[in-house]
Amino acid sequence: MKRRIYLRMKSLEEAREMWLARFDLEGMARSEEIPVAAARGRVTAAPIMARRSSPAAHQAAMDGFAVAAAATFGATPDNPKHLAVGQAAFPINTGHLMPPGTDAVIMVEQVPDPEADPITVEGPTFPWQHVRRVGEDLVTGEMVLPEGVEITPWAQGALLAAGVTAAPVRRRPRVAIIPTGTELIPVTELERELPAGKLPEFNSVILSGLVAAAGGEPSVRPIVRDDPEVLAAALKEAVDAADLVLINAGSSAGTEDYTYRAIAALGEVLVHGVAMMPGKPTVLGVVQGKPVIGNPGYPVSAVLSFEQFAAPLIAGLAGVRLAPRPSLTVYPAQNLPSKPGLTEFIRVTLGRVGDKVIATPLPRGAGTITSLVRADGLLTVPALSEGLEEDRPVAAELLVTPEDIEGTLVVLGSHDNTIDLLANLLHRRDHRLRLSSGHVGSLGGLMALRQGRAHLGGSHMLDPETNTYNVPFIERYLPGVPLKLINLAWREQGLMVAPGNPKQIKSIRDLVRPELRFINRQRGAGTRLLLDYLLKQEGLDPDQVQGYAREEYTHMAVAVNVFSGTADVGLGILAAARALGLDFIPLLPERYDLVVPESTFTDARFQTLLSVIRAPEFQAAATALGGYDLKDCGTILWEQ
Repeated sequence: MKRRIYLRMKSLEEAREMWLARFDLEGMARSEEIPVAAARGRVTAAPIMARRSSPAAHQAAMDGFAVAAAATFGATPDNPKHLAVGQAAFPINTGHLMPPGTDAVIMVEQVPDPEADPITVEGPTFPWQHVRRVGEDLVTGEMVLPEGVEITPWAQGALLAAGVTAAPVRRRPRVAIIPTGTELIPVTELERELPAGKLPEFNSVILSGLVAAAGGEPSVRPIVRDDPEVLAAALKEAVDAADLVLINAGSSAGTEDYTYRAIAALGEVLVHGVAMMPGKPTVLGVVQGKPVIGNPGYPVSAVLSFEQFAAPLIAGLAGVRLAPRPSLTVYPAQNLPSKPGLTEFIRVTLGRVGDKVIATPLPRGAGTITSLVRADGLLTVPALSEGLEEDRPVAAELLVTPEDIEGTLVVLGSHDNTIDLLANLLHRRDHRLRLSSGHVGSLGGLMALRQGRAHLGGSHMLDPETNTYNVPFIERYLPGVPLKLINLAWREQGLMVAPGNPKQIKSIRDLVRPELRFINRQRGAGTRLLLDYLLKQEGLDPDQVQGYAREEYTHMAVAVNVFSGTADVGLGILAAARALGLDFIPLLPERYDLVVPESTFTDARFQTLLSVIRAPEFQAAATALGGYDLKDCGTILWEQ
């Protein structure tokens, strides 16, 4: 099968305009009548008129006595009126119907002795005092709700008060979701072991939630294998039953990507490929007058493509207004280069440091669904830009509340698995607090502190000349800055290798063996500096290490490379090796410290974090990861 290249790729703006202009949403919208009691959140399809007045009869608005106002005229404390109970004064409670011949209520508090008969009235009332008159709220035939508004809980009450028990509403558009891919298995089968070469199909769960949030009614179809005829048949069946169809995966330019062919065979393809990232392999088409979207298979691409193209259509058909997300000016924690010609959406975590909100990028891959889980905001890189610059202001689209950002501590520096533990325990201790971590290497963390882009940093840089950790580098890069160096843990560094150590790797000297593939950490990382130190000790040239230039940003990323077989060996911590079941060749213990400026140390948020660090719960959890010695955990080792 030939690949179909993106010959019709459009810019994001051009594709959206062409797509949304193609459909008459008002003409396509349908209505239905449902019980008012079940109508919360739905949108009215026509004006709704009152069937009865509200209130339908005069009602008491206070507890007291119903009277004819004229009977109280002239009453004073010195010359009171006396009204016989049951004849001229009638006991009444709020909401009860007014007795015939009465037009006012004397509050019980204004009657000297409510138990007496007759009662004494020491002041006049006026007609309709403390009375809800017929039609005070609504009159029969008056409009209760106009067309095109959301039915709120209080609107439900108003409709029922007006005698309306059924409401005409916009029907939720029916959205068919067709997962495709021979390699997929349904989520209902995930409890058993995944067969080799199979992947769980979870995008339909994500898309179903997004459809419902946009106002639609999702329907997930059976998984369709990679067969053009089977996909075309499934698409035709879905179009007959739904208002909009989402085909998930198979929209790219691979030899088994059949979405384009299926849409083209049954209708018209408007767009194949959108100049956005993630989300480039999007197909937009029309079949039998209905919108069909070929949604990319990678989860982040699927979500972002959905937001740009499916959500506006679904909301329009449902009559729902999609409120734009709030935005905030933020400052990237590092340079974010981007490919010109594509509008890129970068997921970030956010936290205020001083008078700036710092945006720390999350992994940018289209398949990293956790980057959406952890994201606080989205940065947009325009198509004509080559990226965003470190510490230059840019607008972020918020995915969390501003309060969440104010409660966030930003830690930049070296990666360690215990940082994720701390983030969870800190939020458990105080739900207003969060920890945002960015893996920029130990040296990058010090630079971020110097530039005011982080609250604290994580560092484990060994100085070979003094055989000490971190202090010489702090004195060099942060001279005179009041700060404290607080130990988080001692941890075991070593070589991570495949289970059973099939390559028989024993020491650093083995890294120069020509058949071995090494995976390194990025420049500025403490582990990278440690590797250089160990190679120098052995008299080895880094150029002899195959893969020295291949970089990853975390210990877990290095471990994954070894686990997946794309590398034979990597330098990292025991906890990362143990997490993936790798063998580990210990080399030496190292000290991992938190570099904490005095301004952060005195912050109540950090004091809460420090109490979490010193708590037995954290230390027990860190110990369970393996390779950690917590003998100095939470201790202030040095001050400047």
